[in-house]
Amino acid sequence: MRDKAEGGCYLFPDYRCASPGASMRDMDSPVGKPPFAWQPLTPRGVAAFAYATLGRLLVVQLIVALLAAGTVVWFLHTAWFPTISQAITNLPAAGEIRAGRLDWQGESPASLAESRFLAFTVDLKHEGKARSPAHIQVEFGLTDYNVFSLLGFVGGEYHRDWAVPFNREDLVPWWGAWKPALLGITALLVVAGLMLVWVVLATIYALPVWLLGSFANRDLSLGGSWCLAGAALMPGALLMLAAIFLYAWDVFGLVELAVALALHFVFGWFYLVAGPLRLPLHPAAAGVKENPFVTQAKPQGQRAAEPKEAEPEPPAAKQ
Repeated sequence: MRDKAEGGCYLFPDYRCASPGASMRDMDSPVGKPPFAWQPLTPRGVAAFAYATLGRLLVVQLIVALLAAGTVVWFLHTAWFPTISQAITNLPAAGEIRAGRLDWQGESPASLAESRFLAFTVDLKHEGKARSPAHIQVEFGLTDYNVFSLLGFVGGEYHRDWAVPFNREDLVPWWGAWKPALLGITALLVVAGLMLVWVVLATIYALPVWLLGSFANRDLSLGGSWCLAGAALMPGALLMLAAIFLYAWDVFGLVELAVALALHFVFGWFYLVAGPLRLPLHPAAAGVKENPFVTQAKPQGQRAAEPKEAEPEPPAAKQ
């Protein structure tokens, strides 16, 4: 019978299960010393986080989040920001967006800047004469704007309360001053966003992981399931970072990047299933059961009981 322990863990005889707040040195497992949790790259490595502390998991997640932030910042700095700088430089000396209309002082349609990843155009009537093969195209019209991509396009109108400069005289110094700050803000948002998303997903996946471990008779607590679920999300995140690098180096196209985005979810689900199955059996389920068809050896010095002889029947009475 399982006895419920403090913090949601379950106790078996002579065994104390792991929880996010428990130390690995405090483990008293009859199935051996828990593995050291340090890399969430293999099913066994992910499974090791079921016995790790919450702090160790958060450190590993923070390292991956920092790698993600660095990758995103590097991509923006090398792929998008040069095109944005060129587009601002090619703006006319005067122009602004005011009262819901674009005051454009140049020709239309016109291309401001274009690269493999990003393009900026001006087409006041959206006549379709300034289309670009870039993966993302931002087109400015007279009263609205459109953003085109492989998935289609979205658009929006300029708000009548906007008073936005649309000229190089104002935007070149503004962009030069805010570009480093925008990269820093992006890095902070990526780190905070990923950590928050991983906490939410680990909370959602913890119960299914615990149920899988229970049905498979694995040595897994509910708190350990939460840590294991959080670690199982790391391989997919690293796969996505590798895909962004390959996309930036023109090895992957937009379709391959979308496939990698879908696969990074599949990676997480795979490790959520494979991780618990790499855990050791619970001590209560790991014991060897006696075979009822095998005669047990008798203790030394004990003689087998001899069968009793049948007593002779009394002679029948004479009639």
